[in-house]
Amino acid sequence: MKVVGVTACTIGIAHTYIAKDKLVNAAKKLNIECKIETQGNIGVQNELTEEDIKNADVVIIASDINISRRERFKGKRIVQVPVSTAIKSPEGLLKKIQQKINEQGGQK
Repeated sequence: MKVVGVTACTIGIAHTYIAKDKLVNAAKKLNIECKIETQGNIGVQNELTEEDIKNADVVIIASDINISRRERFKGKRIVQVPVSTAIKSPEGLLKKIQQKINEQGGQK
């Protein structure tokens, strides 16, 4: 499974970056390809490319605010969760997404 995502919190400081790290580390543990963009108070970092998005099975938006350029994910399977979910249960979130994709036969 290939996952891309965006994290953003209301202040754009700690939780944005903690959520990214938690998701990336959980993905490594589960042998899932993962790239997460952050939209924090210092701007966009680790920006997702068109190729990243095209090749992803799912887009995770872990955000408590509206993210910029959401339209680039049109047509992709999107899972929207609060930042706290990505921080508190990243592995559970990824497992649940993987199970859902498997149940749907990988179809979008």
